[in-house]
Amino acid sequence: MIPRSRTVSLLALCALGAICLSGCANEKRPVQELKPLALKEQVSNIVKSADGYAVTWAGVLSNANPWHFGEHVVATIVGHDAKGTEVVRMDQPLDAVPPGGSLAFTGQATASEKPAKVTIQYRPARWRAAARIPSAFQRFPISRVQTLPQKDGSYLITGYVGNPYQMSASSLVVNALLRDKAGKLLGGGSTFVDDVKTGSPPRFILTVSGLPQGTKVARTDITARTWGSTGRPYEELALAGAAPVHTVKPVTEPFAVDRSTQVVSEHKQ
Repeated sequence: MIPRSRTVSLLALCALGAICLSGCANEKRPVQELKPLALKEQVSNIVKSADGYAVTWAGVLSNANPWHFGEHVVATIVGHDAKGTEVVRMDQPLDAVPPGGSLAFTGQATASEKPAKVTIQYRPARWRAAARIPSAFQRFPISRVQTLPQKDGSYLITGYVGNPYQMSASSLVVNALLRDKAGKLLGGGSTFVDDVKTGSPPRFILTVSGLPQGTKVARTDITARTWGSTGRPYEELALAGAAPVHTVKPVTEPFAVDRSTQVVSEHKQ
């Protein structure tokens, strides 16, 4: 039989433990602070067109959070004339910004009056934790790029986009950013490629127009990404796994003796 004093002590300890557990359960876990997207670069160009003025723009959004997608991002492009009157406004839904990566985007609108100033803003992203580690989200390789100046001042850009994953990509967006010899952003354009299979890179063709006369392009940066306001398409590719780097068997005969097992040592007498 347990003495009454010991029984009271045990009951007190149980009550104290229950209070501690209750307090721990009610304690809020620290919320991870996520950094907002940053508009690293932006440029706009205005040229006379048949309908008024063609306003083109290009920008680069950066995501400093290595474990989260920035989703449902909308860019707002606003142009004002010399008196400060708004003459053009456009909301442009953007694709998801990958974890620890960046997003290049371009666009075009028409204004009846000539804007004196064009600004690009964006709504805060909705954050979602990625299902894979950052290294699983590989870049889509770009190859055989050609930038060809045209007589009308535009640039024709061609190349091929590959797929580093085992699963085919249903649709990819290809963006081209034009830069001068100092690396300054001059403008850009975009296009789509569909059904990108591993090992069969399709060709893309796009045109960048609306650049000021006398613009000298020294470099073209090409990037490709999955299409959509969420990162689900990119995530599905990463979950399917990357394609093997070496897919062709060697054709040469193996060494008769494995040289890596031979150890040669010299001892001077």
